[in-house]
Amino acid sequence: MSMFEISIITDYISRDTLLEMTKDYYGDLVKAVVDIKRAIMAVGGELHADEEKKLIDDGSRQEDLWGINFYPHEQGDDWIEFDSMINIRPARGNRSRGVEDENIQKEIRRIVLQLTIDTSQLP
Repeated sequence: MSMFEISIITDYISRDTLLEMTKDYYGDLVKAVVDIKRAIMAVGGELHADEEKKLIDDGSRQEDLWGINFYPHEQGDDWIEFDSMINIRPARGNRSRGVEDENIQKEIRRIVLQLTIDTSQLP
């Protein structure tokens, strides 16, 4: 049985929660898959493919899903890394593990900003 529990985030998750997840995870990162059409994401899987499956089972389309990594202890753009095996899609022009299309990167960042709250910034 895996110690990783995948959650679908439709409202928000705090960066503090993501930081807590790193302790049971890989030490400094948490994997996530973002659905750019539904503006939701899955977090907490051992593999991006596990999160991808959870979202597909929930009604997402594979072509709308992109894998990223969160580094919650980092600030600015450095806290999101566009790196996942599920991103390799030669038929769609994405030939690497990264997200090569800057418009898709911008959409992922917009969704992540909408779904994550930095509680240290709250009054």
